[in-house]
Amino acid sequence: MFDTLDDVHSDLTRRLDRAANDRKSPMHVPAVVTSDVDARGMVLREFDEAAWTLRFHTDTRAPKVAAIAADPRMAVLFYDKGEKIQIRVRGTGEVLRGHPVTDTAWATGSNFARRCYLGEGPGAPSNAPTSGLPRELEGVEPSDEMLVPARENFAVLRVTLTELDWLYLAHTGHVRAQFARDDAGEWQGRWVSP
Repeated sequence: MFDTLDDVHSDLTRRLDRAANDRKSPMHVPAVVTSDVDARGMVLREFDEAAWTLRFHTDTRAPKVAAIAADPRMAVLFYDKGEKIQIRVRGTGEVLRGHPVTDTAWATGSNFARRCYLGEGPGAPSNAPTSGLPRELEGVEPSDEMLVPARENFAVLRVTLTELDWLYLAHTGHVRAQFARDDAGEWQGRWVSP
């Protein structure tokens, strides 16, 4: 099934592209890990094959923003249970605030999605279960005008990939390959023991 490193690299690329573009993909919400060894599920918004970057959306007040500023090393874990494929990637993260890609991401989002950035910042303490949203916005789609203050809390997290690890779990024997970028930016692959 995967006889060459080129086959694996193509499979990996196809899966990342599908994860970003298909909400039903089992890899659409990977585990994203920051250098402070904190992990969270995040929706993959875009995979740019030419630049080998992943795009996520984040709140500028989230603790991960400070962690990435202090140490940009990151890892992302994708898993497709049905196909028995695990993809682990490593790279460097950057939080983009006043950037054209952030402006585009904000402009193309729905008002329901953008309202998340109106509430309390992620991790804000509460004495009761809370969505963090102002009560008047729970279950309500806000107007464009209501969302103006939310924009300052919205950012894009872009992860530039430097290492790829692909694992196929098979009852006949697992198969694993790794790829790393060389000085010219080209991917160099190798087979490794699972």
